[in-house]
Amino acid sequence: MTKSPYLGPLCILTTLFFMWGFITCLNDILIPQLKSVFILNYTQVMLVQFCFFAAYFLVSVPSGYFVARFNYKVGIVTGLSVASLGCLLFYPAAALLSYALFLLAFFILASGITLLQVAANPYVTLLGEPETASSRLNLTQAFNSLGTTLAPFVGSLFILATPITPPEVLSTFNAEALLSYQNTQASAVQIPYLILASTLLLLALLFIIVRLPHPQPTNVTAENFSAANDQPSAWHYRHLVLGALGIFLYVGAEVSIGSFLISYLGEPEIAGLSAQAAGKYVSIYWGGAMMGRFIGASLMQRIAAGTILSFNATIATILVVLTILGSGSFAMWAILAIGLFNSIMFPTIFSLALNSLGDHTGQGSGILCSAIVGGAILPVLQGFLADQFGIHNAFLLPALCYCYIAYYGYWGSRVQSRS
Repeated sequence: MTKSPYLGPLCILTTLFFMWGFITCLNDILIPQLKSVFILNYTQVMLVQFCFFAAYFLVSVPSGYFVARFNYKVGIVTGLSVASLGCLLFYPAAALLSYALFLLAFFILASGITLLQVAANPYVTLLGEPETASSRLNLTQAFNSLGTTLAPFVGSLFILATPITPPEVLSTFNAEALLSYQNTQASAVQIPYLILASTLLLLALLFIIVRLPHPQPTNVTAENFSAANDQPSAWHYRHLVLGALGIFLYVGAEVSIGSFLISYLGEPEIAGLSAQAAGKYVSIYWGGAMMGRFIGASLMQRIAAGTILSFNATIATILVVLTILGSGSFAMWAILAIGLFNSIMFPTIFSLALNSLGDHTGQGSGILCSAIVGGAILPVLQGFLADQFGIHNAFLLPALCYCYIAYYGYWGSRVQSRS
């Protein structure tokens, strides 16, 4: 068997997928931390996810043009540098006890990660045969899931090392005691994010040094070649537009569930866990996603990607409904099991939506990454539902999202241009 000339670049790219997975999942740890430090309700603290994922909407399309104007390598190095700057801002945000500065840091950090995703996701789909693009992207995304699996555990050990004081107890603190508590809790994020900033800069230097190939888009089939050249933009492809909606709903559902897990597992009728203990259970949720991506990468060598996507979304819908209807350990394990079925959704929707776009692949990637703004909007909406109707009932929102994703895998992902 001939060794793939792209094996080396793919191995290097997996470090990016790991890093942005690790950083993104740390938000789930910071949400209960910041909720306590600044005494926020669910809607207010979900502004963390709003600012983080709003960057995808605002920065993705410009990032697509940036990558098209320069190249994938320049996009990766620039993305790493911007993300490092975002991490550095966590230090003064904690020192000044400024929630607004924290939100700005989240936005800048996510802007860098957005550029990384716009560059790296399509780059991986081009490093090999188009028929195995979904499998290849799922394999690299598995290392993204390794990052999301480790982040809650590591974050729980360092960021949540000091127990979080409930709001009703904080209300009894005098001004001096409250300020001391806030400073102690906020300072816990400073060293971890300085380490992340340094790591991102080192990766940027690595990508400056390493030589990367420049493959051309080859995912246009013979029957779609003419259509690919006739369409003036990526927006004219129905399966891309429906895929963008799928990305919007999937990321919204995934982020909503992850953002509420620690609080949900702390509910007395579910598990009554402390924030640090619950944070470690979040690793099980993301660990399931990691296992599922390795399994999915193998299954997609033999089973159509759309079929697997539809199946997983259907099972995820059922699990969310069981979570809403259940309580105790049953509800806890049902919500954690969703991670396994989330596993292949993002990379599969992404690769199916980019199928047969030809020269519009870069623009299509920007559109899809813009749709990640679902992670900004839906968690805030779920936060509002949790404030109004309880955290339990608010999970109805991700259940509806998974229903649409099942439709996209079965029907919406079929390649058609819009006349």
